[in-house]
Amino acid sequence: MSPAADTRQTGHRVEEVLDRLAAGGDREACAAAEELVRVLMDFYGAGLARIVEGLGEAPLRPLLDDELVASLLALHDLHPEDVHTRIARALAAAGDPAQVLGFDEATGVLRLGPESGGTGTGCGCGSAGGQQSVEDTLASFAPEVTRVEREQAAPQPTLLQISARPQTPARVR
Repeated sequence: MSPAADTRQTGHRVEEVLDRLAAGGDREACAAAEELVRVLMDFYGAGLARIVEGLGEAPLRPLLDDELVASLLALHDLHPEDVHTRIARALAAAGDPAQVLGFDEATGVLRLGPESGGTGTGCGCGSAGGQQSVEDTLASFAPEVTRVEREQAAPQPTLLQISARPQTPARVR
């Protein structure tokens, strides 16, 4: 299993466990579990912040392509790259040649268009599997992205070859 899937899967797993506790009806147990998650997140985030601070940005650079490391850094607001750079990094890692048309930081919606100068075909990124791969990679590198909207390429007109009809014996006068 890829680190991207693990990142997303871990988040879903934590949500499932908290939901099960909430469904049990014990409000105190549910509140305690949510507090435990917050405390552990803060604890590990503070430790990661000290590591990042102690290392500095240069030694961290080679680790930024690792989806798990990138995810943890972004989750704790420690990633040295801005969201637009991380979106580009995620698209490159997923092999998606789409052009970024815009990112709305307030809603988390990323708008993608077809590859710049291309026809928008051939990469398979628009397929369900390709789309899921892109979303998983974005979840690791840029968790600020909550939804991806794709604009399709305008259909290219088919060029018709118009030429003089060859002369046939019946038409020659």
